[in-house]
Amino acid sequence: MLQLEGTKCSFLFCLGICMFICSVIYLSTKAPTDPQAQHGPLGCRPFSQYCQAFLPSTDGSPAWQRHDCQVESYLLGMGGVGGDLDCSRLVRELHFVTSPLSREEEDYPLAFILTVHKELELLVRLLRAIYAPQNVYCIHVDVKAPQEYSEAVDSLVGCFPNVFLVSRSEMVTYAGYSRLQADINCMRDLVASPVPWRKVVNLCGQDFPVKSNLELVRYMQSKKWRDRNMTPGIKQPASMRHRTQLRYREIRGFLVAPKRGAPKKGAPPHGVQIYFGTAYYALTRTFVEFVLRSQVSRDLLEWSKDTFSPDEHYWVTLNHIKEAPGSHVDGGWSGEIRAIKWRDQEGMEHNGCKGRYVRDICIYGLEDLQWIINRNSMFANKFESKTFPDALDCLEQWHREKVLQQATVPIQSWWQLATQGNKTGLFNATVGL
Repeated sequence: MLQLEGTKCSFLFCLGICMFICSVIYLSTKAPTDPQAQHGPLGCRPFSQYCQAFLPSTDGSPAWQRHDCQVESYLLGMGGVGGDLDCSRLVRELHFVTSPLSREEEDYPLAFILTVHKELELLVRLLRAIYAPQNVYCIHVDVKAPQEYSEAVDSLVGCFPNVFLVSRSEMVTYAGYSRLQADINCMRDLVASPVPWRKVVNLCGQDFPVKSNLELVRYMQSKKWRDRNMTPGIKQPASMRHRTQLRYREIRGFLVAPKRGAPKKGAPPHGVQIYFGTAYYALTRTFVEFVLRSQVSRDLLEWSKDTFSPDEHYWVTLNHIKEAPGSHVDGGWSGEIRAIKWRDQEGMEHNGCKGRYVRDICIYGLEDLQWIINRNSMFANKFESKTFPDALDCLEQWHREKVLQQATVPIQSWWQLATQGNKTGLFNATVGL
């Protein structure tokens, strides 16, 4: 009997040891339910040595340590889909700036149009980089975007009183009229906004700012641009005339193709001269109101519906009409709106793409940053958070440090995306990470 009792005790002891070991293994491999536990400093990609050279006070000081990682899974984990976000926690732990950083910026609110369809992380990082409470933001989510993505964006937007989803979404097709219509839909909503914005800038989900909000305000108020629109472009060259002389049809959500057998298009309405330029702009509010109400602009919009990539001629053409508010008839390619490395400009405008080309546009790698910073455009395009994450990490930190250094108000600890060396513990204690 005593031998049986001893065997039983040994069995129970071994069973307890096994249960303990299994529990340790389970807890060590189980993903934490608290989103923040996934994104502490220990889980962050470190800045590369190449990046550290771009950041301030690195000479002889401890290296910079990131405090923000995997924004997309963080947002989804906090209830971004099918749940309720804790907005006050999200704003702090995703490091949004919550106060105007200067009186100069507060007195000159800007409007932004963001047209997006993928990469939730890129959208969140873009929004927080350009976010300021005095500005206003219209987000157009493509109709064909995944439901989980759309729901997460909807939840995110609900955390900010000056950010909203467009009232009417389009199924956007590359080079199609739907891309132009998406911007116009946002413009209608922005004109109705109570925010007294002065100029509007359009962005896509793979853009990222180079200038700070203060620098944008100063650039737009400079002598050259104070009362003018920025729509870089020139008279339509012969090589681009097929875009507006032939008729095209948009296969919604897929592609734009020529209409076979269709007659050529007639002359543009009101005898306007067609120009060719970028789809990106910075427009005065009075010009936007002109676009929405003028018969000339509405007729040109209707005429443009069966053209190829109409957003690359519509804005720049209207900006060369003398009666348009803020028109710039002699503007040419002036206006540093985007830093883009086009494949056919390699060796002339830039030293090649250090990432990879997609549709002849460079997806930036880390070693493209020096060119981006030197160029000092308003924004840079394009980035991918998964293909070349270091490039976005580095530019984001460089940009946030510049923003905070320019501020004329006290800096809140949670506005920092990274700190140097031994400051990490203080930062974590302050924001409750």
